Amino acid sequence: MAIEGDKIKSAPRRLRLGMVGGGEGAFIGGVHRIASRIDDRYELVAGAFSSDAARSKSSAAALLVAPDRAYASFEDMAGREKARPDGIDVVAIVTPNHLHMPIAKAFLEAGIHVICDKPLTTNLKDAEALAALVKRSGLGFCLTHNYTGYPLIRQAREMVRAGALGKLRVIQAEYPQDWLSTKLEATGQKQALWRTDPAQSGPVGSLGDLGTHAYNLIRFITGLELEAVAADFQSFVEGRRVEDNAHLMLRFKGGARGLLWASQCAPGNANNLKVRFYGESGGLEWAQENPNLLVHSPLGEQPRVLSRGGAGLGGAAGAATRIPPGHPEGYLEGFAQLYRDFAEQLSARLEKRAPDPMALLTPTVDDGVDGVRFVTRAVESNQKNGAWVVY
Repeated sequence: MAIEGDKIKSAPRRLRLGMVGGGEGAFIGGVHRIASRIDDRYELVAGAFSSDAARSKSSAAALLVAPDRAYASFEDMAGREKARPDGIDVVAIVTPNHLHMPIAKAFLEAGIHVICDKPLTTNLKDAEALAALVKRSGLGFCLTHNYTGYPLIRQAREMVRAGALGKLRVIQAEYPQDWLSTKLEATGQKQALWRTDPAQSGPVGSLGDLGTHAYNLIRFITGLELEAVAADFQSFVEGRRVEDNAHLMLRFKGGARGLLWASQCAPGNANNLKVRFYGESGGLEWAQENPNLLVHSPLGEQPRVLSRGGAGLGGAAGAATRIPPGHPEGYLEGFAQLYRDFAEQLSARLEKRAPDPMALLTPTVDDGVDGVRFVTRAVESNQKNGAWVVY
């Protein structure tokens, strides 16, 4: 490991990656595997790919993982990988939400770094406990809010924090989809089943799955701290056990005000994440479905379209750009950027050097706690008929 008696003495090398979840029929596991390989910094060598032992082994075989490193449970995997001289450096957790806490805990206690899909946990008590464990362990932890890896999101962060918009006044974020406009979970569709089951997804649906991404981008770009939230949830599809639409008003410290909308039942929206920022001297807008453009509107001037890979961008955007302008770059590369940045952080530990400062923008366990707290306060507000709840 990269801390406390490193097993690995030679560097640089590919990091040995394990995975929990992401077996046959899973979507996000494949995304993580592709992202881990784009920059050739990881090698998948072990996994507990399913809670079904036979399915875990067949998934491992399809992924060319050695049979003796295809595990029937994450507990077994953590213990046996810890004991191996060539054990994994880092584990990727790509399971339904309710399993994030016990899996992360097991691997942290085994001395193994963690990459975890969002949200961090399904409740605030667990999130805070996990954050405390990460700090005690001294291990690396990356939460894959993948949109923070997009080049023009990092450009927006540089511009806003450098004062390009002046003092922020209004923030709008929305993340609508339409795939749950009908009761898809009743058909047995795997992704719909667990995302609409409070026992697996947590107490929210669209807000946890989508709204936390929008909120995370607000925080990542602006650095503003939330002061209070007022939330109104709807379950438009009859019989659905979690909300499929959420409207929130946000008050930030320092005076900025915000609106956030998350929906999984908005026909015509595939993955329509957008963020807009308006300050005293200008505005900024970015849309995930056209992620290579950022619109900057200085007050009293014509809007300026900034293009990924184009002239005049800052260092953060350049460091997150892989291919020349005009070629689409987006979702997979956003995930890959977090994997590459985290690899740099872990490799720096192995090589006992300082990491590249441009690689330090990965979401942390503290960002995860912030997201779970955001959901918790929004739930409280909705239960109080949309009353303002102090953050």
